[in-house]
Amino acid sequence: MAEIATIARPYAEALFKAAGSDAAGASAWLDELAALAANEQLRQFADSPKTLPDQVLSLISGVLKGNLPTMGQNFLRTVIDNGRIEALPEIAAQFRALKNAQLGAYDAVVYSAFEVDSAALAELSGVLEKRFGRKLNLQVTLQPDLIGGIRVVVGDEVLDTSVKARLEQMKIALTA
Repeated sequence: MAEIATIARPYAEALFKAAGSDAAGASAWLDELAALAANEQLRQFADSPKTLPDQVLSLISGVLKGNLPTMGQNFLRTVIDNGRIEALPEIAAQFRALKNAQLGAYDAVVYSAFEVDSAALAELSGVLEKRFGRKLNLQVTLQPDLIGGIRVVVGDEVLDTSVKARLEQMKIALTA
């Protein structure tokens, strides 16, 4: 079977072209679909030979928080008809990468031991954009084992100012 990224690429590119200037809106509903497709029970239901594509479509439409626009409904129907529900998370990731490339932005994951309020996040965003030299879309993920500080991942670059990393550095220095 082909790699999931290879399967997802044409869907992401086609949706990106079709969305045009509404890439941000499409990204919102696509992320919601990807989150639903990550559910193992939904994928088992969709993969069952007894399940009809219309049943899968009505189930997903019923679970969604809002109504899908026409483009979203058509896209979802195409994905379901082709049996590619499992590719939705990767389609969303590749779509986001295309959207970010168009905007000149990058996704950044900030791992923090504690909750980060919106004011601190805005300040952190400015500092990190200067540090990395590009516009960043920050996503905060809690990781209590960091003890304190943050760890930032932008693509293949990592900035680790966590207490855990400093303790590891001290351990290496003391045992060397």
